[in-house]
Amino acid sequence: MADSKSGFSALSLWFQRKMNERTVTKMRRKGSGKMMGMDVLILHTVGRRSGQQRQSPVSWFADGDAARLIVASGGGGRNPDWCANLLAHPDQVAIELPGSPAVAVSAHKLAGADRDRAWEQIITAQPRYEKYQRKSDREYLVIRLTEK
Repeated sequence: MADSKSGFSALSLWFQRKMNERTVTKMRRKGSGKMMGMDVLILHTVGRRSGQQRQSPVSWFADGDAARLIVASGGGGRNPDWCANLLAHPDQVAIELPGSPAVAVSAHKLAGADRDRAWEQIITAQPRYEKYQRKSDREYLVIRLTEK
């Protein structure tokens, strides 16, 4: 049965979490940070309700030498769980690139001209995001991650 807020069934959420776990394991085992032609990192967050450590594979885009941009696209009509966790605990976020240990980052939700500039950079690199955005009723959040 679908959750009235998200439109996702308990089964599809369970499946998504299992696929995330498999992807994280594969990234670590093979040392590969590519998926579907995109750079992927492992985002470490703390569950907003559970307080438990969470790990999610997320595509990223370079933003200068030390920052990375991520997009809360998720599927469906709401932000992905990792985004809610990140926004609830922005001081407890880390990223892990293939072959490297996790490093703490500062997470900042972009707005206005900063978001517009970052969004143009993202859709230039991966036009599929513009297509995904057009199909959604919400504006995707763009978050800048900067190493502490």
